[in-house]
Amino acid sequence: MANDKNARTDQVIGEAMRRRSEREAGYREQALRIYPWICGRCGREFSQRNLRELTVHHRNHDHQDNPPDGSNWELLCLYCHDNEHARQLDAEAARQAGWPNPAGKAAATAQPFAKLRDLLKRGG
Repeated sequence: MANDKNARTDQVIGEAMRRRSEREAGYREQALRIYPWICGRCGREFSQRNLRELTVHHRNHDHQDNPPDGSNWELLCLYCHDNEHARQLDAEAARQAGWPNPAGKAAATAQPFAKLRDLLKRGG
C-alpha cells in the first residue's frame, strides 16, 4: 500500500514538473522573441553563447500570469534576478516584523531648499 502511495506521489510530482517545464519553455521562448537580449537592470548584453544566463522575471511575481504581449515579463541576468527576489524576501520580512519602512528610517522632513529663493534674491 505504501509503495502504491509513493508511486502515485512520484507520478503527480513528475507530471507537475513536466507541465512547469513546458510552460516555462513557452514563455521563455516568447520573451526572448519579444525583448532584446539585454538585462533589464544592469544592461548586460547576451548572445547565443551565454543566453542561458538570461532569465524571465515575472514583474508581479505570479508565474501563472503569462500574457501573450509579455507585459508581465522582463529579462534579467541570473545575478539581477536573484537580487530582485532577495529584495522581495527582505521587504516581506520587514513588513512581517512591523516595519513600515524596511530601511528603518523615518520619512525625510527636511526642506534644504526652502529659503533658496530668498538667498538668491539677496545675492543678486
